[in-house]
Amino acid sequence: QVQLVESGGGLVQPGGSLRLSCAASRSIFSIRFMGWYRQAPGKERELVATIFVGGSRNYGDSVKGRFTISRDIVRNTIYLQMSSLKPEDTAVYYCKAGLGSERDEYWGQGTQVTVSS
Repeated sequence: QVQLVESGGGLVQPGGSLRLSCAASRSIFSIRFMGWYRQAPGKERELVATIFVGGSRNYGDSVKGRFTISRDIVRNTIYLQMSSLKPEDTAVYYCKAGLGSERDEYWGQGTQVTVSS
């Protein structure tokens, strides 16, 4: 069992930057992977970035080179640093944690990111 709380969303102009945070209720070392996913209205939820307990990372093709996922073990928190934001990045961003099986996957409540001039 793990609870996830996202924060940091907001309104940003194209080309701007934003950092999202996801605080977990237990040690990140006890979580096999954590990640960020996003969903725009009328579209399916898609992978943004993941980080595994060993430190490996992967990114969705649409954000490679622009977004960076990182973690703070002391704070039980992962971050998503977003730069060079585009209107197409507008979506609700969700934090996800996996403990080792499909029954042990959890989602945060989501945080809205809007990229618009």
